[in-house]
Amino acid sequence: MEKAAVLATALCLWAICLGGVGGVGGEGGESLENDTGAGSPETGTVPQDDDTKPLQSPETKEGQDIEGEDEEPEDPEPTSSLSDFETSYNYVLSRLMSTDQAIHRLNVGHYMLDVKLTQLLDRLSRLDAKLGEMDNEIQQVFALSKENRKEIGRLEGCQKGRRVGHKCFLVFRTYESYAGASQSCQERGGRMAMPRDRKEQEALADYARGFFHPGNWPIWLGINDLRSEGLYLFDDGTRVTYFQWRKHYLSSQPDGGKRENCVAISSDDGDWWDNYCDRRMFYLCEFDV
Repeated sequence: MEKAAVLATALCLWAICLGGVGGVGGEGGESLENDTGAGSPETGTVPQDDDTKPLQSPETKEGQDIEGEDEEPEDPEPTSSLSDFETSYNYVLSRLMSTDQAIHRLNVGHYMLDVKLTQLLDRLSRLDAKLGEMDNEIQQVFALSKENRKEIGRLEGCQKGRRVGHKCFLVFRTYESYAGASQSCQERGGRMAMPRDRKEQEALADYARGFFHPGNWPIWLGINDLRSEGLYLFDDGTRVTYFQWRKHYLSSQPDGGKRENCVAISSDDGDWWDNYCDRRMFYLCEFDV
């Protein structure tokens, strides 16, 4: 559409220039005829009769006509203007063609970039789907591994430890804080040992004494009063109803107040002691049968 508009404008200007050239030539011819015709009253020239006019040969008349024609002024301006216009038009047209080619190249480049971007997005989508599948598989592997560890812990607890009713107790001879011991027992599929009655307490004390004989070691139990001072709870949050605190005339337990909030069992006599929860010691886990 832009090319057509420019071409139409050029044709209109060309027609106007041609009309101007014709107008200038016509006016010049009429002026020359008036000058060579009847006499002008301003100069006092009187027309003569045919009898008084000097005879002129046809050759002289034709010569005068020819001279008159030669004397007509020629205006080269329209030709020069038309030439300048054609030059300008050709320049504008060439620039338009160059611009059109540049736009075409840009469109082609944009299309190629769009195609590449679409391909990249498609690849990213496929990679994202694969990553999602891999993540699901990894989660499944972790879940299976966790279950396997728990199953291994339960088997190990009953094979290497002491079975009491529907529980199996197992001592771990690695040093952990109270929180670390609790986490370790859970990772193995169990929990910290929680003797809930005299029967479990006596069986647990006998197992610990035989395991560490002849030494005497403190071992973490799953009992604490972290939530409220003096309110002892098992590690699963249930309240402790049976206690086996050490009673001695020199030192009776618990005696640590708010400083010592976690409970350990003594391996030689099975008595309970309150301790700093950050202290690292051996620990007991229990597993359901």
